[in-house]
Amino acid sequence: MYLPIGNDMSVRDRSVIGIFDLDNTTINARGREFLEKAEQEGQVVPCDDLPKSYVLTTQYGMTRVYLTSYNTSTLEKRFK
Repeated sequence: MYLPIGNDMSVRDRSVIGIFDLDNTTINARGREFLEKAEQEGQVVPCDDLPKSYVLTTQYGMTRVYLTSYNTSTLEKRFK
């Protein structure tokens, strides 16, 4: 199964590690550091709109951070 995350993109549900709210995560210094490091390493896949959350995935040993304009509650409903 696949999880639609917006912008005509989907990720495999088995590869999803977590769905995180961007505002709540960036309040914490560790959250900001994680996102900055992921961006420097080219692991962030941006969205066209204003991002509200991100989906952390790993597949074939590669970690990706997909920014999405959907709320975490919307993504959670789609995940189930």
